[in-house]
Amino acid sequence: MSEQELPERESMEFDVVIVGGGPAGLSAAIRLKQVNPDLSVVVLEKGAEVGAHILSGAVVDPIGIDALLPGWREEEGHPFKTEVKDDQFLVLGPAGSIRLPNFMMPPLMNNHGNYIVSLGNVCRWLAEKAEALGVDIYPGFAASEVLYNDEGAVIGVATGDMGIEKNGELGPNYTRGMALLGKYVLIGEGVRGSLAKQLIAKFDLSKDRDVQKFGIGIKELWQVKPEKHRQGLVQHSFGWPLGMKTGGGSFLYHLEDNQVAVGFVVHLNYKNPYLFPFEEFQRFKTHPAIRDTFEGGKRLSYGARAITEGGYQSVPKLTFPGGALIGCSAGFVNVPRIKGSHNAVLSGMLAADKIAAAIAAGRANDEVVEIENEWRDTAIGKDLKRVRNVKPLWSKLGTVLGISLGGLDMWINQIFGTSPFTLKHGKTDAQSLEPAANHKPINYPKPDGVLTFDRLSSVFLSNTNHEEDQPVHLKVKDMDLQKRSEHDIYAGPSTRYCPAGVYEWREQNGEEVYVINAQNCVHCKTCDIKDPNQNINWVPPQGGEGPVYPNM
Repeated sequence: MSEQELPERESMEFDVVIVGGGPAGLSAAIRLKQVNPDLSVVVLEKGAEVGAHILSGAVVDPIGIDALLPGWREEEGHPFKTEVKDDQFLVLGPAGSIRLPNFMMPPLMNNHGNYIVSLGNVCRWLAEKAEALGVDIYPGFAASEVLYNDEGAVIGVATGDMGIEKNGELGPNYTRGMALLGKYVLIGEGVRGSLAKQLIAKFDLSKDRDVQKFGIGIKELWQVKPEKHRQGLVQHSFGWPLGMKTGGGSFLYHLEDNQVAVGFVVHLNYKNPYLFPFEEFQRFKTHPAIRDTFEGGKRLSYGARAITEGGYQSVPKLTFPGGALIGCSAGFVNVPRIKGSHNAVLSGMLAADKIAAAIAAGRANDEVVEIENEWRDTAIGKDLKRVRNVKPLWSKLGTVLGISLGGLDMWINQIFGTSPFTLKHGKTDAQSLEPAANHKPINYPKPDGVLTFDRLSSVFLSNTNHEEDQPVHLKVKDMDLQKRSEHDIYAGPSTRYCPAGVYEWREQNGEEVYVINAQNCVHCKTCDIKDPNQNINWVPPQGGEGPVYPNM
């Protein structure tokens, strides 16, 4: 059926349409209603419920929540139950570890006064606040298309059609997506969002910006023995099992109720196509300084998500005719702090303030350039500017020298308020991958099923589900290119960098065939970022599908 033959979309009109029920989108919605309760605001969330697709460490700097909801500490039922009590930084070697003295760390790395949380639960709490103010929240609706007027300005988004069968035909339960129209549209989809990617390309928002950089974060939540639990402990490490030329690190966060969140981040500019981030994470848990925490414990949840790491110099232009990028769609993560949710909240508030003022002035569907012009002078800009050289130093000089000089640069920023240079990142993460001929395969140990696990049993814990009779939402643009390059030159890195086992090269009738197990996808977006030819495009599946994280 052609586009012309499809039934016409039903439409709904709002003052502001927000894509994404994460910290940025929900904070923008709350702030809009705080400024003007008469504004009509809708939030679209592709997860089955708010928080279902949210995954983060997470240690939260409350600066954003304090600004958005002053007095929240006096309320009952808020999700900030565990304040950081102890802050540790470890350097791991193959058999031992060294703890770095806290006095060596720049003050901005201090986590005291921050909170260890489930960011999914924070978003559920924010959603309650938003709905109490009159915000409409539609979970299970994935925004799949940007809508434009005749002048090329954004006027809304459309949700994906439902009931399309795997062969592309319209099934018996086919339902046309809905158009949600607004005076302004805010894009808060998170890292590497599909609509943000289109808008950045269409409006050339990355012009005069450095390339964006990313990491893959893999996380498990454990229930540990009471004697192993230290509520309020935050522990970060770098070094083993990654080589000194591969960027990354780990975290252990001790929450309430004998729960420990453990995570591992690998910077996606790694060169060796045989590197297997999931297996590096499993190896990490076997380190003598780490494994004791988990012995006798039980793994509760698993998930993975890409992280923006480009920082200050990689933030695209935020505004375009009819809307703006907010939160991780813009890339506001502070890499050395491993924190972005505070900036996501602040960016949502900034966008809301400027858009509410524009609507009050009778404006609609124009470019609210005030957001772009002012963010660098806010707490967001100041937070990112002083750490802008840490990631490129780490990437160019390796872990030991790069982190040492990065720390020195942070101290210079702390003492003098600035540093005299801004380094560039160079290559994209896709361009960083080298041919397999330049590297040797890595032999990873088999999982023991007690401390270390395989990917499929892990994906089971993420509660991931996709209806199998629908078009695959991982679009390979050129399958021949995938065979002669991804397979033949790079030895099939997608079979390793995917933390959910989505991709396989299988021999069928004497030929290597690319198999995509789309039902396993946890929506991390790593394939969209790391494929060496940028030949894989992630688009939203039917609304509500994917992981269902209860407390990640």
